[in-house]
Amino acid sequence: MRYKDISGKEIVNVNQGTRLGILGQTDLEINERTGQIEAFIIPNYKWFGLKKEGEETKIHWNSIKKIGEDMIMVESDEFE
Repeated sequence: MRYKDISGKEIVNVNQGTRLGILGQTDLEINERTGQIEAFIIPNYKWFGLKKEGEETKIHWNSIKKIGEDMIMVESDEFE
């Protein structure tokens, strides 16, 4: 799968039913040795005072459960 095929998909945490962001507005953590994506890094913006601007959420590749047509579903209790 190529990055352009998954770019623009919404990232959703299925455990909490929350929207985490959109792939394409994220940074990637890439293993320099293998070239594989290890994590998505999603910048957090201030929404109703709940999160501080500048904080970020890291989603490890092994947390991804399904890449669908419109969204990427991740499963983890560590995201807020």
